[in-house]
Amino acid sequence: MKAAVVPGKGQGLKVQEVPDPKPGKGEVLIKVTRAALCYRDLLQLQGYYPRMKYPVVLGHEVVGVIQEVGEGVNFSPGERVISLLYAPDGTCKYCRMGEEAYCRSRQGYSEELDGFFAEYAVVKAQSLVKVSSGASDEGAVMVPCVTGMVYRGLRRANLREGETVLVTGASGGVGIHALQVARAMGARVIGVTSSEEKAEAVKRYADRVIVGTKFSEEAKREEINVVVDTVGTPTFEESLRSLWLGGRVVQIGNVDPSQLTQLRLGYMILKDLVLIGHASSTKKDAEGALRLTAEGKITPVVAGTVTLEDIERGYELLKDKRKIGKVLVKP
Repeated sequence: MKAAVVPGKGQGLKVQEVPDPKPGKGEVLIKVTRAALCYRDLLQLQGYYPRMKYPVVLGHEVVGVIQEVGEGVNFSPGERVISLLYAPDGTCKYCRMGEEAYCRSRQGYSEELDGFFAEYAVVKAQSLVKVSSGASDEGAVMVPCVTGMVYRGLRRANLREGETVLVTGASGGVGIHALQVARAMGARVIGVTSSEEKAEAVKRYADRVIVGTKFSEEAKREEINVVVDTVGTPTFEESLRSLWLGGRVVQIGNVDPSQLTQLRLGYMILKDLVLIGHASSTKKDAEGALRLTAEGKITPVVAGTVTLEDIERGYELLKDKRKIGKVLVKP
């Protein structure tokens, strides 16, 4: 089959023929219906993920249809599924608590395990979540790393109905959906974007839009309770300044891991702020986001869809600051 493979650290991405995978005990084989490009892929290609094995099939977001099942699997061929970003062991204390994201033995897809930029993929049954008929493939593939991840982040921030959530990078693949998740959870939402051109698209999903990099003064005209920062160092300080007393930052973005951020502890203490670093979802969160998607409360926003052979064009689109939404792969 064809797959997009990273041969070694710093060696880029190559679409090539690889052996057809076969499921073992506790695994299933899926036909990949959709996968998704993520900014994390670019960081992986730059060598920022030290646990990556090589060679490895890239891609950590997937929806597909089960073709074969291995021994001891409670799934059936023909079922449509998504996978978490990682495979938990299902037995540790965190897994038993429903907090699989903290599993001591978790293995990441496109890190320790082959990912999903391929025609077929082997997936650990412990990481699978069934997809109902009401959710499209485009909506389902965004759950593990986008909508389900944001859903969990807002739960960790103890978002209450009627609170106000500000989202930075609001036109991006995470931001445009974070607006929808927050609204579906009962919040008033404000989107921050860098240009008037993108503001028109953001207005469809936000109660208010702020344009520009210095947004905190305008944001403080009302009480911002939670910021979902999908950008990182370029917006972090403004995100903190935007918050009302007792505010929470759900920090998702990290566009340049080489940059350091200065954190004024006195400012955080006096404003009683909470900083939450956040990266993934659990099965419970994935199920919650899938339910909202099936109900039509989250609509997938797709900037473009590419084939495996054209994946490099997909990454050019991913880096295009004019794009709106998520870039998908259809093998």
